[in-house]
Amino acid sequence: MLALGLVLNTFGIGLFCWLFFALAIYALPFFVALSAGMFAFRDGAGVFGALLIGIASGALTLAAGQVAVAVSRSLTLRVAIAAAFAIPAAIAGYHVVFALSQVGVPSLAWREAFACGGAVCIGCTAWARLTIFAETRPLESGGVVENMPQPALTAATHER
Repeated sequence: MLALGLVLNTFGIGLFCWLFFALAIYALPFFVALSAGMFAFRDGAGVFGALLIGIASGALTLAAGQVAVAVSRSLTLRVAIAAAFAIPAAIAGYHVVFALSQVGVPSLAWREAFACGGAVCIGCTAWARLTIFAETRPLESGGVVENMPQPALTAATHER
């Protein structure tokens, strides 16, 4: 029974970590959805209306961020948008890892170290998941693309 408990605990913690890394990119849309829903509920939209407004605003935030990163030509704009998504994910990651480390780590210094490492890992994961939609483009200088690939020579061009 003890071995089964250890295996199931390990599996559960692994599943929780996978879930948190998979959901890291949704920290900013969740915050926006929660804020918009609470604001709508406070202004009299009712429970159902606040729920709809919250879901719509969160989905719009996520879609707008992904589309903006995907179509943006400016590297500075891409970095700013990705940072806007990665920083709340890193903050959430810090707090989750700090809370989980309280279960088995007695030292406050080690809990802080684990929490900072977790924040970096989760923030980088959110950054990578958002920028996966960005298309890499060649560097442009004055509107002319440098180092354009040349077509391969075929047998017909050698015969001339």
